[in-house]
Amino acid sequence: MNRFSWQRAVIKVGSALIAPDGDECSGRYLLSLARFITASREAGKEIIVVSSGSVAAGRSKVKVRHNASIAEKQAMAAIGQNLMMANWQRFFDFPCAQVLLTADDLRDRTRYVNIKNTLREILNHHALPIVNENDTVAVNELKVGDNDNLGAYTALVAQADTLIICSDIDGLFTADPRKDSRATLIPQVTKIDKSIYDLAGGAGTTLGTGGMRTKIEAADKCTSSGIQTLIVNGRKGETFDALLEGKVPGTLFNANSTPASAKRLWLTHTLRTAGRIEVDAGAKDALVLKGASLLPSGVTHIEGNFAQGDAVEIINDGRVIAKGLSLYNKKDLCLIKGKKSKDIASVLGYETAEVVVHRDDMVLL
Repeated sequence: MNRFSWQRAVIKVGSALIAPDGDECSGRYLLSLARFITASREAGKEIIVVSSGSVAAGRSKVKVRHNASIAEKQAMAAIGQNLMMANWQRFFDFPCAQVLLTADDLRDRTRYVNIKNTLREILNHHALPIVNENDTVAVNELKVGDNDNLGAYTALVAQADTLIICSDIDGLFTADPRKDSRATLIPQVTKIDKSIYDLAGGAGTTLGTGGMRTKIEAADKCTSSGIQTLIVNGRKGETFDALLEGKVPGTLFNANSTPASAKRLWLTHTLRTAGRIEVDAGAKDALVLKGASLLPSGVTHIEGNFAQGDAVEIINDGRVIAKGLSLYNKKDLCLIKGKKSKDIASVLGYETAEVVVHRDDMVLL
């Protein structure tokens, strides 16, 4: 088996593991996973769960004699969401936190930053974030396999170093192991190219079952952004024993870069700069020498018309020293610049954050 190390992981769990009979939640396959989560947290690691299963959990409560309509599926999701969360909570003596997302939430810059901040605070308070698609309102999110990609987006927004996709087969194979006895497991993928996608159901291949294509799409998103990705069999208890030992009992997709360098690339080159924040020498030293966040007390001048969540350059003495995402818009930042963090609420009437740019959303240039 390949070996891996990690500190913050997103674990994607599908409906086949949450509700294996298709109509209610079950603990049949979750006990070993729950033990892995608890042991990993006790070892000082951080975990976020992306869980399917709300529609399946609510199916028995919304009786239909025909193919369910979109509205009926949304009713199933609304009822099943509570059942799914209760099913998770019974495995842990620490709190579980529900986070419902849609694709639009992740595309919107302000909401993206808010999601990142929320996940960070949930982890800081030692709760287990459980992310799911908001199936009650997002029609297009009710497609099979969408939570694989939601797992990837969650790993990106949470700045995880690892995505673990729990499947009902051992990993990526050379063919469909349920149809071809000659199929062999591919233990490691260093580059995701057309040949890898072809294994998931391209022309002339046979593996196009079990939602493998969406799993490869998720791995592609993550590995290109510095996040290693694993596909493992979530139905086997020994899978999680191996993971606890740092072994990969499935397929490991190697990251193309480190999370830090991928984040640096995204902030430095992808995001358009919407403004500039000039800081004093003390703030510069805190950022450069101590790895601190930017506080309002160190801000001396502001340029540009930026919104909350926009990318801004941080300058000192005419030189750009950093780039990051502002937690305040220009108008509010003009009001709190030079002031102490404790005074933000009294000046603005509210407090989004104690810092202007958090160190997790900043790269030094």
